[in-house]
Amino acid sequence: MRLEDWPLRLDRLISEARDKPFEWGTHDCGTFAADVVETLTGVRLPLPKGYTTARGSMLAMRRKTGSSQMDGAVSYFLGEPLESPLLAQRGDIVLHETQALGVCVGQSAMCLSEAGLASVSVNECVKVWRV
Repeated sequence: MRLEDWPLRLDRLISEARDKPFEWGTHDCGTFAADVVETLTGVRLPLPKGYTTARGSMLAMRRKTGSSQMDGAVSYFLGEPLESPLLAQRGDIVLHETQALGVCVGQSAMCLSEAGLASVSVNECVKVWRV
């Protein structure tokens, strides 16, 4: 269940994420998605810790979730994805075609990669999970 003031909290999180440098294990697409879930619901996902590289991230996630694929790891925490990315609503977690996670903000999504936070079309997303 989402917190009553989730829209304001989400806007604040996105604004803060724009100025924060990408860092594996502390500010990467997985931790960003977990931050979104916590911001909207107050529940912190038990992500693996201690990784500092992309490879380390996938190894830690595989140990935690049993999946070496991004969509499988996200489904471990959030359940099965929706039937179509076009069903995404504001605040839902999305998986961009580049395998970067982000959050739906309407017709676009904010995804985090090593290049930083970027706006992409929801049409470029391949999976979406309801939060």
